Amino acid sequence: MNLDAILDQIEAADTIIIHRHVNPDPDALGSQGGLGASIQAAYPQKTVLLAGGDVGNLDWLSTMDDVPDSAYAQALVITVDTADTPRVSDQRFNSGKFLIKIDHHPNDDDYGDLTWVVPEASSTSELIYDLIQHAAGRLGFNAAVARLLYAGIVGDTGRFLFNNTSAHTLEVAAALIQEDFDPTALNNRMNQISLAQAKLQSYVFDHLQVTAHGAASVVIPLSVVQTLGLTSDQVHAAVGTPGRLGEVVAWAIFVEQADAPYRVNLRSKGPIINTLAKAHHGGGHPLASGAKAQDQSEIAAIQTELETLVTQFVAQ
Repeated sequence: MNLDAILDQIEAADTIIIHRHVNPDPDALGSQGGLGASIQAAYPQKTVLLAGGDVGNLDWLSTMDDVPDSAYAQALVITVDTADTPRVSDQRFNSGKFLIKIDHHPNDDDYGDLTWVVPEASSTSELIYDLIQHAAGRLGFNAAVARLLYAGIVGDTGRFLFNNTSAHTLEVAAALIQEDFDPTALNNRMNQISLAQAKLQSYVFDHLQVTAHGAASVVIPLSVVQTLGLTSDQVHAAVGTPGRLGEVVAWAIFVEQADAPYRVNLRSKGPIINTLAKAHHGGGHPLASGAKAQDQSEIAAIQTELETLVTQFVAQ
């Protein structure tokens, strides 16, 4: 991918609208907001808008703009951190004059007029930093940009615990924290959970099923979520919980939805699980993916398939 082609489009556009995926995580908001702040710093005369739905309890990190339909007519639209079009938050993303996709997920849905996808990158926030560095002054860089990109990298690397953390990732993080923001305060805020979220993690530990080979799963009923007073985005705090157990190799968390099938969070310490996710209306990274289960029968099927993957991995 010629990064100069992306920069040329940014320079040429008077209005730039940046989208990210639904149910945003720190990388979605960090890459979206970081890119937006970088463009605005370099081109204060341009209209730069952040588009998407509710950000949940991450509104302390970034908030969205009220984008009118009329803004799209001659706009450059950029989607970040969004592998496939159904997951783009605000489906007007395809209404602009030109569309660019920037992402670090596998490129299963190759949409857009320009596409820059690097699955080896830790996060899309890391890619935005690389774009800024390549730009050599054609994009801006300041503390606001650094804070957002750092949050995205910390979020998608699990605070640098996941195997997507490369030497380059750490070099980028080191460069970012040299800017004038408080990385310790940001880390503490990202690590913070509510008492209700802690009780949900306790529920996961109490109800987790772990096979002899280390395939783990738990179903979180909607009634539990409602009793605890949690929103769907707050439930995400429990996704990594089973991975803290030494006996667990890979796991699935099935979260019952009010108006949809079960949302399935798949995580792994080794076995590749995104193929399993793709077989059940999902996808994602090799060790971190999402899927859907229509009913108890599909939940049982996913549990069986996960056990097969783990058993084969352990036998290697």
